[in-house]
Amino acid sequence: MKAGARLSLPSSIYRRYHDVTLPTAGGTTQIDHVFVSAFGVFVVETKNMNGWIYGTEKDGKWIQVFPGGQKYRFQNPLRQNYGHVRAIEDALAGMGLANGVVKSVVVFVGDAELKRDLPENVTVGFGAARYIRSFRTRVLTEAQVAEICTMIESGRMKQSWITDSQHVRNVQNRPKSTQRKCPRCGRKMVLRTAQKGPNAGSKFWGCEGFPKCRAVQEA
Repeated sequence: MKAGARLSLPSSIYRRYHDVTLPTAGGTTQIDHVFVSAFGVFVVETKNMNGWIYGTEKDGKWIQVFPGGQKYRFQNPLRQNYGHVRAIEDALAGMGLANGVVKSVVVFVGDAELKRDLPENVTVGFGAARYIRSFRTRVLTEAQVAEICTMIESGRMKQSWITDSQHVRNVQNRPKSTQRKCPRCGRKMVLRTAQKGPNAGSKFWGCEGFPKCRAVQEA
């Protein structure tokens, strides 16, 4: 099942934005999903991964373990999403919002099993939608919600292959320690576009070791 289906939330309450690319001081940042509501602004990082996931909130790297014993390290998604949250907070800085209005959510959408006690905002499958819906105290007025949506819509870069290419160049120019790594073989992941099939035209991260390594992640 695709991440979008697992993150199904009523559009009458949550304004949704997908593949949001924002300019930052260091280049650009690309956010998987942003949900805006009177209950907060939810910044969602998705991980399409299988196997057992080991890691803690403070670890720089988490470990993905497959039944056969293979292990692969990947960046702590909480730290990764911290940059996305900061980018949204910076975009909304002029509104004078209270602390904690912008919330981080991490969701594993593959057949992953979390093997450590983690904060409740690290979820699996439909847990992300349940976590977001658990916030029932209004922290934003309808006018503020509308203003935030306008700022995201006006501040985001146009969804196009040019924007994606620019973001890829920015990622490739970053220090190697911050580049996206393949969860299977550790090689660099490359942003690609599906050329055929039901997902033709959609973006995904594919291992540069293809066809020997066929690991993919949702973009």
